[in-house]
Amino acid sequence: MTPLDPTVKSLITDPYGAYDTLRAKAPVHRVVGPDGLPVWLVTRYPDVRQALADPRLALDRTHAAPGNYRGFALPPALDANLLNMDPPDHTRIRRLVARAFTPRRVAALRAPIERVAEQLLDAVEPSGRADLLASYAAPLPITVICDLLGVPEEDRRDFRAWTDTLITPDPTRPEQARDAVKAMLGFFTGLIARKRAEPADDLLSDLIAVRDEEGDPGTEGTGDRLSEDELTSLAFLILFAGYENTVHLIANAVLALLTHPEQLAALRADPELIEGAVEEFARFDGPAPLAIRRFPREPVTIGGVTVPAGETVLLSLASANRDPGQFTDPDRLDLRRRENGHLALGHGIHYCLGAPLARMETALAITALLRRFPDLALDVPVERLRHRPTMRARGLLELPVRF
Repeated sequence: MTPLDPTVKSLITDPYGAYDTLRAKAPVHRVVGPDGLPVWLVTRYPDVRQALADPRLALDRTHAAPGNYRGFALPPALDANLLNMDPPDHTRIRRLVARAFTPRRVAALRAPIERVAEQLLDAVEPSGRADLLASYAAPLPITVICDLLGVPEEDRRDFRAWTDTLITPDPTRPEQARDAVKAMLGFFTGLIARKRAEPADDLLSDLIAVRDEEGDPGTEGTGDRLSEDELTSLAFLILFAGYENTVHLIANAVLALLTHPEQLAALRADPELIEGAVEEFARFDGPAPLAIRRFPREPVTIGGVTVPAGETVLLSLASANRDPGQFTDPDRLDLRRRENGHLALGHGIHYCLGAPLARMETALAITALLRRFPDLALDVPVERLRHRPTMRARGLLELPVRF
């Protein structure tokens, strides 16, 4: 088996060369995953896209063969989320969320996002240099998603610390991740109780109303329902995923522009390119190299390889998005790329719930940044930049810039 070792530097700093090699050799590989267990890694675009929408590939861990999967255990009140669900539960919860997380609600966030972006840039402008990750790419989405859910401002610093711990846990100190999960569970339980007692104009209050209107799933004779654990897990997922993915998408986009000056110049000359540019940023260096793991309910043939039931399948979004069989000159950043059916935000029924918000945040963040700082540049050689030591996310540890 081919080792897929997260400690190998090239797989963290530049995974694309490794994926190029794997993709050229075969569409599917039996490899040793980050947790030391064997997994099946799918690398080519057509196979990844088809597998993302294949109902035979389950997200529910109960379909994993005994001893085949070792994942981070969350308490039931945080684990009953869409990343662990298949239809009909997945369908039921997505339908309920759609009643509260509407396009109109997302559109209403445009002005607040622009305001927060300007405030963050005001704060760093006098210094002439900054860690753009810590001072801009991270606080912008955490502010937006916390405003969306109605998280009090005084709780946001703690939440960011808990989230960062879970994104990149220290393997030598497993108690940190456990403590962060415990703290987040207590936080969400208390917040839901307060919102239930005093509803406000926010997404969490609306989700609580949907849950309470429909009743408890244990109530016989009701229709679509949301349990208390599902409600808590949904709030956790929206806040966690809405923060993590957007941080990396914004920071990776800035880095891509600063290392491709001709594309940066094109965007400065024509700001109307931004919508297509966001799609290209997501394809070129997206926030999630791998889709959430899947487990075949039955033997499934992918790329000519039959994967037994219950084994773990990893779908490489990073590899698919650089597949030369799908994209012309895939290793080139091209903000005017016309055909860009990238898979960075998923495909099928598990397509990213917050994709419209992530797109809008990234577009507004990049637009404001380029307008405010016309001489923006990296403040360190690009080879000194460090990525998070994980294969689960494609994100920087810092992004020093000057302006």
